[in-house]
Amino acid sequence: MRAAILTGPGQIRIGEVARPEPGPEQVRLRLEGCGVCASNLTPWAGPEWMQYPTEPGALGHEAWGIVDAVGEGVEEFAVGDRVAALTYKSYAEYDIADINSVVRLPASLAGQPFPGEPLGCAMNIFRRSEIEAGQNVAIIGIGFLGAILTKLAADAGARVIAISRRPCSLGLARRMGATETIPMEDHHAIIERVKALTGGMFCDRVIEAVGKQWPLDLAAELTRERGRMIVAGYHQDGPRQVNMWLWNWRGIDVINAHERDPKIYMEGLREAVDAIASGRLDPSTLYTHTYPLDRLGEALDATRDRPDGFIKALVMF
Repeated sequence: MRAAILTGPGQIRIGEVARPEPGPEQVRLRLEGCGVCASNLTPWAGPEWMQYPTEPGALGHEAWGIVDAVGEGVEEFAVGDRVAALTYKSYAEYDIADINSVVRLPASLAGQPFPGEPLGCAMNIFRRSEIEAGQNVAIIGIGFLGAILTKLAADAGARVIAISRRPCSLGLARRMGATETIPMEDHHAIIERVKALTGGMFCDRVIEAVGKQWPLDLAAELTRERGRMIVAGYHQDGPRQVNMWLWNWRGIDVINAHERDPKIYMEGLREAVDAIASGRLDPSTLYTHTYPLDRLGEALDATRDRPDGFIKALVMF
C-alpha cells in the first residue's frame, strides 16, 4: 500500500509498504479518506522532541472507509461495512482498528466524508459544556470545531457570541446560528463588547477553541461569576500562564474538554453519526479543501496558513 512518511520538518515521502494484517478483535480498513488535524502541525514544524522518519501513515487519525478484512473473533463487522474509526496511522491507503474503536455508518451517509474523531470530539465538548437554552455562550475561534459547537449551542437555545480572526469565519458563525459576531482584534474592545451584550454579566459558558495563550486569557475575561470556561483548543506549544486572581475572584469552573478514554471518544463518535444521519447536523460545507495523499504536505500547509475560506482539509484516497 501507499503511505505517507514524515522524513523531516516539512518533508513527506509517499512510500510503498506492506499492507497491515488484522489481529484478533481487529479489522482492516480500506480507507476512503482522513481529515487533517491541527495537532499535526507541531510535528510537521519539527519540534526538538520529534523523531524522524515517522512510521508509515503516522499522525493520521480521522479516518473512515470500508472493512476489507477481519481478524479472529470478529463478529460485529463484516467485509464491506462502511465505518468510521479511531485509528492512528491513517495517512495511508489501509489501516488497522480495534473493533471497539469502530462505528458502522448508515446507508444514508453513503458517499459522504466522515472524519469521525473530530466530529466525536465536538459532541463530547458540547456535552461537557452543559449548554442550556437561554444561556449566553461565547465561542472563541470559529474553525471546524468552533463552527460545529456554534451550531449545537444555537440549536440548544443558547445565545451564541462568536469571536474569530477571519471575516469568513465570522460569516460562517452567523450561518451556524451565532447571534453576535466580534472580530478577534482588540482584547479590551472584545471584553467591553461582550460586557455590553450581556448587561455587564458576561457569559455563562465560554469555549476557547484556538489553543493559544491570548484566546485562553480572553476566555477567562469573558466568563461570568460562577460561569464555566471550557478549554477545547489543543495547547501543544508549551506551558500557559493563567490569571488565577481572576479565576478565583469569579469562582470560574474550568473544564479541560480533551478526552483520553477511548470509550468516551466512541460515545461522541456515535452521537455524531446519529446527529448527521438524522439531519440535525450537516458538516458538509465545512470540508472546504481536499487533497490526494501525495499532496498531504499541501494539506498540512493549508491547515497551518488557513487561506481565505479554509475550514477543514481532507485527504481522499
